[in-house]
Amino acid sequence: MSPTGRPEADRASTVAARPVRIGVAATLLRGAFAEQRLRALFGVAAIALGVALGYAVQLINAAAVDELARSSRALAGSADLEVQGPRSGFDEALYPELARRPEVAVASPVVEVEAALPGRGDTLRIVGVDVFEAARLDPSWVAATRERFDPFRADALLLSPAAADSLGVAVGDAIDVQSGLGAVRLTVVALLVTGGGERYAVMDIAAAQAVFGRVGRLTRIDLAAVPGTDVAALREAIARTLPPGVVVVPPDDNRAIGAGLTRSYRVNLNVLALMALFTGGLLVFSTQALSIVRRRAELALLRVLGVTRGRIVAGLLAEGAAVGAVGSAAGLAAGALLAAALLRFVGADLGSGYFRGIVPALRFEWTTAAAFFALGVAAAVAGAWLPAREAVRTPPAQALKSGDAERGFERVAAAWPGIALLAAGGLATLLPPVDGLPLFGYAAIGLLLIGTLLLLPRCARLLLSAVPPLAAPAPGLALAQLRGAPGQATVSLAAIVASVALMVSMAIMVASFRTSVDAWLGELLPADLYFRAASAGDSAVLSPADQARIAALPGVRRADFQREDAIAWRPGEPRIALLARTLDPTAPQKSLPFVAGPLAVPAGAPPPVWVSEAVADRPGVALGSVIRVPLAGRDHDFTVAGVWRDYSRPRGTLVIERARYVALTGDQTATNGALWLEPGAALAEVRSRLVHELPGGERLDIGTAADIRRVSLAIFDRTFAVTYALELAAMVIGLAALSSSFAALVLARRREFGMLRHLGMTRGEIRAMLAVEGALVSGVGLAVGLVQGGVISLVLIHVVNRQSFHWSMDLAVPWAPLAGFVAVVLSLSVLTAVLAGRRATAGDAIRAVREDW
Repeated sequence: MSPTGRPEADRASTVAARPVRIGVAATLLRGAFAEQRLRALFGVAAIALGVALGYAVQLINAAAVDELARSSRALAGSADLEVQGPRSGFDEALYPELARRPEVAVASPVVEVEAALPGRGDTLRIVGVDVFEAARLDPSWVAATRERFDPFRADALLLSPAAADSLGVAVGDAIDVQSGLGAVRLTVVALLVTGGGERYAVMDIAAAQAVFGRVGRLTRIDLAAVPGTDVAALREAIARTLPPGVVVVPPDDNRAIGAGLTRSYRVNLNVLALMALFTGGLLVFSTQALSIVRRRAELALLRVLGVTRGRIVAGLLAEGAAVGAVGSAAGLAAGALLAAALLRFVGADLGSGYFRGIVPALRFEWTTAAAFFALGVAAAVAGAWLPAREAVRTPPAQALKSGDAERGFERVAAAWPGIALLAAGGLATLLPPVDGLPLFGYAAIGLLLIGTLLLLPRCARLLLSAVPPLAAPAPGLALAQLRGAPGQATVSLAAIVASVALMVSMAIMVASFRTSVDAWLGELLPADLYFRAASAGDSAVLSPADQARIAALPGVRRADFQREDAIAWRPGEPRIALLARTLDPTAPQKSLPFVAGPLAVPAGAPPPVWVSEAVADRPGVALGSVIRVPLAGRDHDFTVAGVWRDYSRPRGTLVIERARYVALTGDQTATNGALWLEPGAALAEVRSRLVHELPGGERLDIGTAADIRRVSLAIFDRTFAVTYALELAAMVIGLAALSSSFAALVLARRREFGMLRHLGMTRGEIRAMLAVEGALVSGVGLAVGLVQGGVISLVLIHVVNRQSFHWSMDLAVPWAPLAGFVAVVLSLSVLTAVLAGRRATAGDAIRAVREDW
């Protein structure tokens, strides 16, 4: 006996009973995995998809931006300031002026060329430097050459390790680079000792100027200030002395601009990842909701036995957290593999074209991985929160009654929260971007989606009430069942509505963009034949003599030429494109696809300039306004006479008449051109003459409008490869979620089917009833998802893309693919319902309803 008089055995049994109670609670609270493994697996897959996409995008962009900064630092060294001008360069007379300033310790002139590589279909960034001055900024970059004076040879090239590896060359090998329409052979004399993943080469500045026709021109001047100098004051002083079109910026600003160019693209992909996470949270919601309904009696029993509401809620949230943890862990692993695959097959730019020539190495950081892991877990816990709260609201006595599980879906939320969210989403679309990002556009998409989901039971009731009465008993009973329990539609359709909306919105946006690009190319390419001095890069131009020979070719009726450049229009902003085109200023709409204008410039006003949408969105630029454009070291006033679409240059484009450009700059070279043929002239013959009769013609990049359109659309599809993959994943997960959700609902209604069989319905009639229910439920989900997806696509087209990339597009709905998707969903829903009905009605009718006796 114990001192209290209580038998030791009784006391021991009481103590032993405590862990038993806890064990029973733990066993019951793992129902989401024990009873609905398949749906839990879909939740894990959706969470993993969102985490994988976001993590992969973050890994790739962080690596690319870091590599770009690393290469920039390697070339600029300890420079405090960089003086930059147009891509074609500025007068080198500025160099001695800056070098003589008493505050400047080192002034290193630079000529930078993106050189085309004949026969390789590629380019190589070549940086011409003064070896002595560059070594004063950073001695570590100097290569170990065989001979001391090798870097000063006219044909010497020093390659970065990444460039040597990419091109498959070693020290002593030769590389052909294009200059004009000719080819110059350069010899690799050494590999740079600096590491990094950017492909570039270094050569002597005098040799670079001679090889690429840049004598007397510089692209950049790197400046190191005397120790103790106020660099900000020096920058302001230098800026006041620079000619128009030449700016001075800190090197960090250039790196920030380089990273900023990818920001909108990166943020849009990350938002898509968040949408996938949101879908995963909804799958967790539906999984938990169905699981809790099936376990209402068990949860009520726990409360009767003394388990508090808080512990039950905590246990159910732990189930959601477990799904999120497994999904996040899988997503991190998949994201790392996806990032490696994308780097190998798509590139560091993910198809956007921003990080061309960079081959970064992925760097894994625990902080980034932890952030995405926490994000996935948070999405899953958020999905489990509402079902967990709902689980403890029902009084235990009511929940323990037989048949109470069917009442788990009766609760329908008030309408005003959903309506308020839809209204807030509509208002958010009217707000401007924040720091160049469409944050309110993203918020509008979230608000519209959540508002629709809150109204889903009412939408289901409204749509089902519109279905005409069904005469046959089984279909009629199916319709009555769904009309009487709209909450079931909410639980089973939340994830599929989100998946369908995401897929439909992406499909419409991409189709609209692709259709608009196709139409834009049709307007922009009216000639019979087009050619460029090189397929890429800026080392190749057409001389006046080349242009005269081309225009004189037999069969050519008209030849128009164009000069492309990139100018530093405003300090602190990336260069924008300048096109000097041969066009009719009285009818520019024949050459450019306008979205505003064109205007007739009044007599006495500055000459016309036609700006792209990205330029028109900048402050101080409007139709009819006067802007200043720096050309050849002087500012010139132009009148904005029209705004046109340009999908190929997202930073912005200015177009002026080529004759005026030549008069203002004296530059008569061209980079590309277009040919109109004489009636009856054979296209193949003119193309052959262009290649064989023009010296260096074999290095021209020649194509018809159809060729350019085909290549451009192939590049478009490559750019949106990640989006296509996300659409496919959303569709697969959504269809699987619908299938599993409906199967779970059917299996939870065994008692109902047993009663119907007692009343005389056959198994076949019950399966027919379920087939009708499946078609009706999926029809409701598709109707709401299609409408929601259409609305979200409008936000993507007219708000998100317009504010992110500054281009507009026309709405185009891919009716055939969407119709096929609808047919697949309906067929799968009916098939799932029939198979689930076969399983649910396989047992004995008496056993199914024995608890009601």
